[in-house]
Amino acid sequence: METQSQNNPVEPASSAKTLLLVDGSSYLYRAFHAMPDLRNQRNEPTGAIYGVLNMLRRLHKDHIADYSACVFDAKGKTFRDDWFPEYKAHRPPMPDDLRCQIEPLLEAIRAMGWPLLIVDGVEADDVIGTLGLLAEKEGIRTIISTGDKDMAQLVNPHVTLVNTMTNETLDREGVINKFGVPPERIQDYLTLVGDTVDNVPGVEKVGPKTAVKWLAEYGSLDNLVANADKIKGVVGDNLRKALDWLPMGYKLVTIKTDVPLPVEVRALHPQPQDQAKLTELFGQFGFKTWLREVGGEATDASTAATTTLPTVARNYETITTEAALNDWLARIGASALVSVDTETTGLDPMIARLVGISLSVETHHGAYIPLNHRYPGAPDQLSEAYVLQRLKPWLEDPSMLKLGQNIKYDLHIFANHGIKLAGVHHDTLLESYVLESHRPHDMDNMALRHLGVKTIAYAEVAGKGASQIGFEDVSIETAAEYAAEDADITLQLHESLYPQVSADSKLEYVYRHIEMPLIQILYQIERNGVLLDSRLLGIQSHELGLKIQELEKQAHILAGQPFNLNSPKQIQEILFTQQNLPVIKKTPGGTPSTDEDVLQKLAEDYPLPKLLLEYRGIAKLKSTYTDKLPRMVNPATGRVHTNYNQAVAITGRLASSEPNLQNIPVRSAEGRRIREAFIAPAGSHIVSADYSQIELRIMAHISQDASLLKAFAEGQDVHRATAAEIFGVAPEEVSSEQRRYAKVINFGLIYGMSAFGLAGQLGLERSAAQAYIDRYFARYPGVANYMQRTREEAQSKGYVETVFGRRLWLPEISGKNGPRRQAAERAAINAPMQGTAADLIKLAMIAVQGWLEHHKKQSMIIMQVHDELVLEVPDAELEEIKRELPRLMCEVAKLDVPLLAEVGVGPNWEQAH
Repeated sequence: METQSQNNPVEPASSAKTLLLVDGSSYLYRAFHAMPDLRNQRNEPTGAIYGVLNMLRRLHKDHIADYSACVFDAKGKTFRDDWFPEYKAHRPPMPDDLRCQIEPLLEAIRAMGWPLLIVDGVEADDVIGTLGLLAEKEGIRTIISTGDKDMAQLVNPHVTLVNTMTNETLDREGVINKFGVPPERIQDYLTLVGDTVDNVPGVEKVGPKTAVKWLAEYGSLDNLVANADKIKGVVGDNLRKALDWLPMGYKLVTIKTDVPLPVEVRALHPQPQDQAKLTELFGQFGFKTWLREVGGEATDASTAATTTLPTVARNYETITTEAALNDWLARIGASALVSVDTETTGLDPMIARLVGISLSVETHHGAYIPLNHRYPGAPDQLSEAYVLQRLKPWLEDPSMLKLGQNIKYDLHIFANHGIKLAGVHHDTLLESYVLESHRPHDMDNMALRHLGVKTIAYAEVAGKGASQIGFEDVSIETAAEYAAEDADITLQLHESLYPQVSADSKLEYVYRHIEMPLIQILYQIERNGVLLDSRLLGIQSHELGLKIQELEKQAHILAGQPFNLNSPKQIQEILFTQQNLPVIKKTPGGTPSTDEDVLQKLAEDYPLPKLLLEYRGIAKLKSTYTDKLPRMVNPATGRVHTNYNQAVAITGRLASSEPNLQNIPVRSAEGRRIREAFIAPAGSHIVSADYSQIELRIMAHISQDASLLKAFAEGQDVHRATAAEIFGVAPEEVSSEQRRYAKVINFGLIYGMSAFGLAGQLGLERSAAQAYIDRYFARYPGVANYMQRTREEAQSKGYVETVFGRRLWLPEISGKNGPRRQAAERAAINAPMQGTAADLIKLAMIAVQGWLEHHKKQSMIIMQVHDELVLEVPDAELEEIKRELPRLMCEVAKLDVPLLAEVGVGPNWEQAH
């Protein structure tokens, strides 16, 4: 085994030409995983395409080159697979969403004028290594753009690496600083540590530190091997065990530099851009900004490599004088719509304070008003009191229309300063959510997706992790660029998104009459908060702790030894090695899984998994609720204030967080007891109003099944009616067991449950479950027709709709992955019902809050959980609320079946059920 030494006696002349090589395969995977789930209008994935093309555009801007090429791996095996059949064998198949992007990406790269190289039988690394050596022989310096650490072995005075994703540049010193060894020792280093990405084993238990230490001491891998008997301890034993493998490992990590190539270096001239093709492709991909930019004339070959697409100049202003503030007060007072954003001391909307305010009235223009930057040497700022006193009339004027991105947060922040923000007219978060509920709705993702703009990330201005600073410590100059951009981009997004929403009357209805009015309702509910009995939670926490200790003892007895019930590895050892229980499924790493689904299955036949499930449930209740909730009580209000997010669930349901009040378990006695701690103050009661069987009623309305419509119209017990239909008996003869079966079938089928799933739910043979389903569909043909119609609609459009026109997107509905596609088909069946139920409860919240305000009631909504509204009601208003609440909830929409809302009252949430 010989290791290479690189001799480079000739330094490249300053006038040397430059070759720019791109490791396309390296960036392809990185872009796929790093980019958001971008999709075009046909719901085809485009994130990897965008990421790679954006990187290529940036490279030509940053590195002016005489020659260039983008290199990709060829399909099929390489010579390394012949040497070592396990080479890269552990890699999962390429995701379908990535595979379908490769050909259009290659087409776009060619149209951008990049020479493209794909050589059979070798990897992109080998093609790049060969080109680099050939260029060196011709006096051409090489820049290699890659994220692959193996390429560090190619670095020499003529070859430099750059990584556009991390802004890292590696020359010889850079390699030494990063790896601890020079470029000529990289193969030695990789041979010792191995390469997990390519499934190349190294020396067991030898990591980077040990490898660097050995190579520093012995100089090279060859010399280390010659002195292997001198290495002491376990690592020495491992080194000696690996001696027979090391020559093969070295070969596998060595980049080949003598690949026969179909082209010479000096033939790799950048070509003119094919503007017509780029116009076609960018339109197909949905890259709107790039599409506008290629509308000009094509560039010739001499300028193709250095031409960059134009960017729009931005004009951002920092307001630190009264004159500047007066100027902006005049601007916002005269504008039809103003984008407003706040920068704050934290993320908790109930306690965060203002650091600054940003405004925009015209795209590519914005202003930042710093108020409370507190770092040493911070320049003078206008006082918070002065700025808010000047802004307050405009902020509280309902005729002055405002726009924001998640403006509910800004409502809270201004309220913390005694200002009631009015005139909230648009929210880009909700425009995006109504338009494409399945996509990310944060500003960074939206700007990239709709504007083709990479915005300044918060981490870029404030850092991240342990080194993150508060926004008040960010320099005003940096903060102004970031904050003004937020307001500007919000305005740009609105101008892109709202025309798409308003072009569809159904989407406009959902946005204008459901989502936008709900902002104020949710703000008020969050502000109201919920009163907790922290003392009761403390008692429950103690009791749960005792229960946990008892369950641990029982588990140790069943296992025959003590073990850590929170350790998947120890549970795995006891269940599958010692007790030899059947392996239900494996983790991605190949070990037996101990997740909840596995334990649920094993619990049907074995006591220890059943006990472990109970332990996990109790432990979660304790850590998530009884321990945590008392610590989340706001000291100023004495209440817990959750956050309701409108733009999370594809179905339109609200999501509660910090704390999550929607997921408190109610199937266990311990879970229900936690609800006892949600109390009304003296002189008030908790009132709970819940839509009854809402999704079944919506199913009847949507499917127009005659039997279901009749059952609900006549006020029948729908589960008893279903049982009578499928068991062929009179309703009064239906047994409790038959009704239970019918209830499982009713709810199961609206969730797209298969015969296999139903059999598991009812403990039946699959054939018996299928017979029940067949009988159900025979009695309810409208339901069967609805399901088939909905599957076809979902596959055709990529989405289904609620009764009110909300679009529920299903990205996997036409995918090639069978299980995911089937899951999407099941979701398609249920989504219109769950989504319509979400719309109904939102409309109910708007109606109830409007009635409470109109009649100047003291009662207030304090929670929304699934199909339920929870109110805190003074005793003097109790009878009226009990009467009006169900009426208001049932009158928000007219379906072909009557809506029913059931009301409960109690001193706490549990007793109100």
